[in-house]
Formats: sequence, structure tokens, C-alpha cells
Amino acid sequence: MSRLVVRGARVVDPSQGIDEVADLVLQDGLVESVGSAVGGAGSADEVLDAKGLVAVPGFIDIHVHLREPGFEYKETIASGSHAAVAGGFTAVAAMANTDPPNDSAAVTEFILRKAAQANRARIYPIGALTRGMKGAELSEMGEMVEAGAVAMSDDGLPVEDINVMRRAMEYATIFDIPVIEHCETPQLHPGGVMNEGYWSTALGLRGIPRASEEISVDRNIVLAELTGARFHVAHLSTSGALRRVQEAKTRGLPVSCEVTPHHLILTDESVSSYNTSAKMKPPLVTESDRAALLQGLADGTVDAIATDHAPHHADEKAEDFDHAPFGIVGLETAVSLCLDRLVRPGVISLSRLVELMSTGPARVLGLPGGTLKVGAPADVTLLDLEKHVRVDPETFVSRGRNTPFAGWELTGSAAATLVNGRIVWSSAL
Repeated sequence: MSRLVVRGARVVDPSQGIDEVADLVLQDGLVESVGSAVGGAGSADEVLDAKGLVAVPGFIDIHVHLREPGFEYKETIASGSHAAVAGGFTAVAAMANTDPPNDSAAVTEFILRKAAQANRARIYPIGALTRGMKGAELSEMGEMVEAGAVAMSDDGLPVEDINVMRRAMEYATIFDIPVIEHCETPQLHPGGVMNEGYWSTALGLRGIPRASEEISVDRNIVLAELTGARFHVAHLSTSGALRRVQEAKTRGLPVSCEVTPHHLILTDESVSSYNTSAKMKPPLVTESDRAALLQGLADGTVDAIATDHAPHHADEKAEDFDHAPFGIVGLETAVSLCLDRLVRPGVISLSRLVELMSTGPARVLGLPGGTLKVGAPADVTLLDLEKHVRVDPETFVSRGRNTPFAGWELTGSAAATLVNGRIVWSSAL
């Protein structure tokens, strides 16, 4: 291992209340020190001049679809890991909806082997709650946790049987891991493809009512209170669901939630041209919901910003709106979108953004990282707050190109990504 000095950056670390120009020393894969007087560079194997940049605890995306095994034409663990570091993420958590699903230790181990071969971002597997993600029988949680899974979720498919979800939560408490749920009530909206409201009516598309998410959030909060399980709401999108999470937290329940950049920035009006790049689940909702989510960022209700990175082949997204798959890519756009649309206009502070994209995600999943405290993993994201970027899907490292942000001009981006004390990506490379 080597000694790397990150020289002269503005260090922002909400876990320690730090916001100052300092030198950051990384030794043998760990943070050795943070301070304004580290000393000469003579003892360093490498010095990274970071004047004018911001150094923060490595960003962690706790909701990513890497597609491998089974859907390598959409994404692989190698390409997704590369996209992660190119977007400023030092670690990502991989959802279980692969083929076969990650419902066994064998698949969990396969993902970790592939991640080690890619040797870029840290990959944390999330195991399936139920066998085959069919919602009927519990998966072998214990074996997957032992193999390296950090949470359980049938993301993409809500667990409809309330008794199965109760047992899953009870079982998860044994291992002190969170249960992550895609909160949806499909019986309310068979064939629904976008938010139910003005735009679905105007476009003649089948709608998904906001109550679909809110009913499921309600049910699972009640189950979390019954079982004592840690319950995390994936890609929360509505004001009603946010209010329920806030109430649960007020009562001291172990409930957390994440929101996505697209739900923070777009509304269902983005679908007005039948743009399948804006088709996602949960669907884009209303301006009042978006405003509530922004308030949830500011007041601390929201625990994390996660991309829900969901790459699809271009031919799939070229289908008509009813038949195109849900989902967009996000690993390479999230940081710039959040810096430009949340931090620059003062919706939240830079420190709060770091908390939402690093410290908070680490806390939700119990991951190492999220801090630059001495002895912490040497995972660092360097930000350039003034860099102008244009979103061009053709330059993405990800195999997915499905984004509604193509052509957007943004200010602020990742400048370099360091994992385990090693520069794994830099805008200069």
C-alpha cells in the first residue's frame, strides 16, 4: 500500500462538522489525518494537488441495478462499477433483481467476485427477501448475510403477502439488517404506466395513483413497529409517503427513506411528449410532491439520495410508452444534478448534500465509510463546484443511455474518485 496526500482541498465532512481547507493523508487504505499542517510531501508516495476542489467522504449509492448475472446486455458489474466511479461514487449497493435473482449465497459470492475483478467501486450486494423474488417463501437470509449481503429487498416487486413480509422483518432482526421495500400496491392500478392525474388523462395513459405508494408505506411501518425491524423505503416519491415516514421517526421507529434526483427535479409533465426516458417506477409525480421532497431534504426527514440506476437497452426504451420498461440511468448524472439544482440555488447546503450521499447512506445500511475520521476507509470523492458539464449519453461509461436529462447544461461535477486510498477515476484521465 502507499501514502497519498490530497493537498489543499476544501474538506467537507458532516460526520465531524468539518468545513475547512486542509490536507488529507491516506495511508494503507485508511484515513491517517486531516489537517492544515500535514508537513512536506517528502514522505508521500503520491501528492494530489486538490486546490480549488472539495474533498468529501466517498459518495455511496444504496440503490443500483447492475443487471449481472443475466442481463449483461444492459449492464455488467464491471461497466456499472466503472460508471459509479466516473460519477463520483466510491461504493454502490446492488439490488437483487438479476437472473437468477440474488436469493442465495452462491449469487452473492458471484457478485463479489466480479466486483473484485472490476477493482473500482466497492459493491455491496442486497439479497432478495423471497426465493426467486416471487413473494411466497423467504430466502436464505442468514447464508447471504454470511456471504456479504448488507440488506434484503425484492426491489421492483413489492411483497404483497402481508404475512410473508411480517416473517421477513422478524427474520431480518436476527441479523440486524434493514428490509428495503419497493412500496407499491399493484392491485390499485393494473397496467398503470405513469402518475394518475392531469397528464395521464391528457395523454390517454393508464395512471398509478399516489395512494399506491402511501398504502404500502403505511402497512410496512405498522409491521416495522410490530417486529422491531429496520425498515427502509426505497425511492420514496410522494408527499403522503414522506409524511408517514416523518411521523414514524417522530415516534422513534427504525424507519428510513431515500429519494432519487429525478423525483427531486422532474414532475409528470416530463412525460407530456410520451418520452419513455421519463418512464420510471415510482412514476414522476406532481410539483407539490416535488416541493415536499425538497423540504424533506432540508428538514432531515430524508436519509439518503439514491439514483435507482436502472439501465436498459436502447431498443427496449424505443418501444411505445405502454410497453417500454420502467427506469433510467443515474450514476453519471446524479452528482452534477444535485450540485446544480440543489446546492447552487440554496435548497440545501453542500454539507447536507454530502450527508445525503455519503454519511446517511452508510448509516442506513451499516456500511464502512461516510466519514473521513482517522482510521476510516480511505474512500474520497473530489468535487469541482464550478465545472460546467453537458449531459451527453453517448459519453456514458454505463451501457445504459436512458436518461431524461440528455442535453442539460449543469454546473458542478465529480473531479476524481479515490477508493481504498487509490485514485480509480479522474476527470483528467
